[in-house]
Amino acid sequence: MAPGKKSDPNNKVAAENRKARFAYEVLDTLETGLVLTGTEVKSLRQGHANIQESYASLEDGEIWLINSYVPEYLQGNRFNHEPRRRRKLLLKKREMARLGQAVDREGMTMVPLKIYFNDRGRAKLLLAIARGKKLHDKRESEKQRDWAREKGRLLKERG
Repeated sequence: MAPGKKSDPNNKVAAENRKARFAYEVLDTLETGLVLTGTEVKSLRQGHANIQESYASLEDGEIWLINSYVPEYLQGNRFNHEPRRRRKLLLKKREMARLGQAVDREGMTMVPLKIYFNDRGRAKLLLAIARGKKLHDKRESEKQRDWAREKGRLLKERG
């Protein structure tokens, strides 16, 4: 193990939106907190959450994560949460204003990239300010990815 690397069991990805970088041009990212219930945190630690079709929205001066799926915790009984409920994101007012301006004026979108646990064990959301890619941009990304893969194969064969 490398000397600077810590192996912390709390620091892990609970859910990742891998299609977001393909469908959107990510311009900026921001780490936000999430308002969660106890059973949601336990369910996230099991790693079965899904944020593929979710997005963030600015409503009444607050930012909400909409359409994210955190499955019910099996041992939660009657204290369980609703799997697709809206979850409030924790941001400073200045950050919320900046995000709101980007969405309103510049036609950007707030896309969640991943939910993870930081080194203190807190659930965090990596939120991206992104612009939707056109079809030709997606094709260009695919070409670059294919070329990188082919280049790696060629170097492996020769080297």
